Amino acid sequence: MIISWNTTNACNMYCDHCYRDAGCQAEEELNTAQAKTLLEQIAKAGFKIMIFSGGEPLMRPDIVELVGYATSLGLRPVFGTNGTLITKELALQLKEAGTMGMGISLDSLDPKKHNEFRKFPNAWEGAVQGMRNCREVGLAFQIHTTIMDWNESEIEAITDFAVAEGAVAHHFFFLVPTGRAVTIEAETLKAQAYEDTLTRILNKQKEVSIELKPTCAPQFMRIAKQMGMKMRFGRGCLAGTSYCIISPKGQVQPCAYLNIPLGDVCETPFDEIWRNNEVLNELRTLNYKGGCGECPFKQACGGCRARAADYNDGDHMAEEPWCLYHGRTGQK
Repeated sequence: MIISWNTTNACNMYCDHCYRDAGCQAEEELNTAQAKTLLEQIAKAGFKIMIFSGGEPLMRPDIVELVGYATSLGLRPVFGTNGTLITKELALQLKEAGTMGMGISLDSLDPKKHNEFRKFPNAWEGAVQGMRNCREVGLAFQIHTTIMDWNESEIEAITDFAVAEGAVAHHFFFLVPTGRAVTIEAETLKAQAYEDTLTRILNKQKEVSIELKPTCAPQFMRIAKQMGMKMRFGRGCLAGTSYCIISPKGQVQPCAYLNIPLGDVCETPFDEIWRNNEVLNELRTLNYKGGCGECPFKQACGGCRARAADYNDGDHMAEEPWCLYHGRTGQK
């Protein structure tokens, strides 16, 4: 199971698509002691992959200490970061503390496009240098690309760049319009382009040895089956079944884009929230409505629950709108 903790709302960038609306540090973020208690509860709940995210997680002064503590609990720490703060010294410290890998954002091979999307000068140069610093100290890294209508033509080239730089994987994030991203919903891919892009990613997987994985695009599992490809992943949408996310203040929700409050770890131990929450238990039934409920690929795909809620007045069990398999075109 995988869990993501937004360690802080502080960030050195102000990205157009940020679901957390990060920038300034939030009031009452979990302190070091509270964070360690949370990590203990995460381990108790049976999670293995611990994603330190943000904001920008490397802005927390205690981040290396927390990685070391997570490692001591048997968790496998990984990161989601913009990469610009990864010096060789920090990369080595993170590796020695037990970090298994760094997920570094790169949204275009054109520095100008990436920097504009990230609202930060030299974001591209900083991200690439961060990758090279990881490589130099032997800390595994992968590239994360948010797919938009203005960069979808680049995906294969970015994968080639990832291979050339020594990345172990290239993950593609398909935007759900939450947080600041509500202002750029028009730039997201809709059903036909979504389907075509997933097919291109899977075709590219046949050519490269590194792992390619679409995220927040669970139909890739259905398409892979239709293409006769075997995937190591068991399921597309993991929200509430084997994944959830925790905010800087300790508020739990099923995924980054499905903004349903499930509980506060400062009031209720996380392992109890994970075990007992009604919304999580409903998501685990897979009793979806409409086409998703009747779909023969329900077990493998599940439809994006966040996108279903966004397009169906908050109903997280509704059918997913961006699925050509059932003839849906993703129009509200």
